Amino acid sequence: MDEKINQPAKVKESVFWIELDKIKPNPLQPRREFDENSLKELAESIREYGVLQPIVVIRKELSGEGAGQALSVEYELLAGERRLRAARIIGLPQIPAIIRDDTSDKVKLELALVENLQRADLNPIEKARAFKRLIEQFGLRQADVAERIGKSREVVANTLRLLNLPEEMQQAVASGKITEGHTRPLLMLSGHPDDQNQLYQNILTSSLSVREAERAARNIAREKARAFLDPETRALQERMESALGTRVHIEKRGPKGKIYIEFFSEEELKSISDKIVPAPASFI
Repeated sequence: MDEKINQPAKVKESVFWIELDKIKPNPLQPRREFDENSLKELAESIREYGVLQPIVVIRKELSGEGAGQALSVEYELLAGERRLRAARIIGLPQIPAIIRDDTSDKVKLELALVENLQRADLNPIEKARAFKRLIEQFGLRQADVAERIGKSREVVANTLRLLNLPEEMQQAVASGKITEGHTRPLLMLSGHPDDQNQLYQNILTSSLSVREAERAARNIAREKARAFLDPETRALQERMESALGTRVHIEKRGPKGKIYIEFFSEEELKSISDKIVPAPASFI
C-alpha cells in the first residue's frame, strides 16, 4: 500500500512512497541520452540527502488474469527519470512520488519535455525531435510549442531545422562532438551535401570554431554562386579581385545586387580603401 508522507501546508499535492519496481518508464520521454557520471553524482547526493523533490507518476490499475482476481497497481513515470534512475543505482526500495490521474499522450509528452527543458537536460536533437512530435502527432503549431516551453517561435523553428542535417551530424550534436552553433554553417550548405560533409569533417579534424566554420561555409557558398554568374560579370569580378588584391563576390538579383569585398586585417582594409578612395593629397 502506498504510504503517505507529511508535507508542508503550502504544498497542495500529496506525496506517497512507491516501490521502484512498480514504476514503468514514460514511453514518450523525449530524452534518450543519460550521462552515467552525472547519474552517479546524483545517486551519491540522494544517498546522502535523500530525494529532495518527488517524481510524478500516474496510477494504472491492472485487472487480474482470471475471474475474481484482485486488481494490481502499477505506475507510469511522468517526470523525474534521472531521480528514478539514480535511486535504482543505489538500490532504494521506494521513492517519494506525486500521483496524478491518467492523462493523454500529449500531456505526458508535454510534461516530460517541459521538465527536461527547465533543467537543461535535453540535448538539441532531443529537443528538436520532441518539438516535431508535438507538432506532427498532436497538431500543435510552432507558436503553441514556444508558448509551452517559454521560448520564442524562432527558437523552436531553428531547433527543428537541426533535423534537416544528416543523421551522422545529428548524432554528433547529440553527443557533443560538435556544438549547436556549428550546425548553422552546416545548414547553410544543405543544398550541397558533398561540401556540407567536407566542412563537417574539417570541423572535427581541425577543431574549427563556430566563427571559422561560418567563414568557411560563406566562402563555399560564394564559390557556388560565382559559378552561376554570367561571363561578363564573372570577368568583372576577377578584374576587381586583381585590382584590390583580395577576394570579391558579386551577387546579382536581376538588375540589382551587392558587392562583397573581403579583408583579414586592419592593414589590409586600409590598403583596399586607399585603392578605392585614395587619401587626399596633403598641402604644404
